[in-house]
Amino acid sequence: METPLELSFNNFTPSDAVEARIRKRVQKLERYFERITSCHVWVDAIHASQAPGRSRGRLVSYAVRIELRVPGSDLAISRKPGDINAHKNIMVAIRDSFDAMERRLKEYVSKLRGVVKSHPEPLQGKITRLFPEQGYGFVATTDGQEIYFHEHSVIDVDFAALAVGMPVELSTAEGESPDGPQATTLRPIRAQQLARQP
Repeated sequence: METPLELSFNNFTPSDAVEARIRKRVQKLERYFERITSCHVWVDAIHASQAPGRSRGRLVSYAVRIELRVPGSDLAISRKPGDINAHKNIMVAIRDSFDAMERRLKEYVSKLRGVVKSHPEPLQGKITRLFPEQGYGFVATTDGQEIYFHEHSVIDVDFAALAVGMPVELSTAEGESPDGPQATTLRPIRAQQLARQP
């Protein structure tokens, strides 16, 4: 870093272990991105006198705020990420805030490198079997799978409107059924929208 780490502690005196943990997590951030120009970390002990409806003087939780300056941007974690009920433990509060900053820094680095998350194309196929009385059917997908679907997974039309051979688009979930993947949503599409024939 171009400027030394700045630490601020409010309403309490930190232990050496607390300072060491923060310094270690900052070093980890620098391993993700070595061009961090500055880092400021504030740790506040929030006491009951500062929180409405609480008995006075009792420690309620810790809040950790982090600001990183990087080329062309400032990254900040100012809210309480994670399970705030666990933030009576200062180490948990530090962990949650630095984990959130790591995610934010990774997103920044990905954008800087031009990496864009690609969203996979929805799975497509044709209905091969229907069991109207039982309320389910099967789809042969363009990638060679046979997927079970229930009438409750059908969107945009009624289950009764489906027919064998109809092209569909679906989302699946693994582990929903002992017989393999199962459609979580299924909707009919026009034949022209079908990317490949199953």
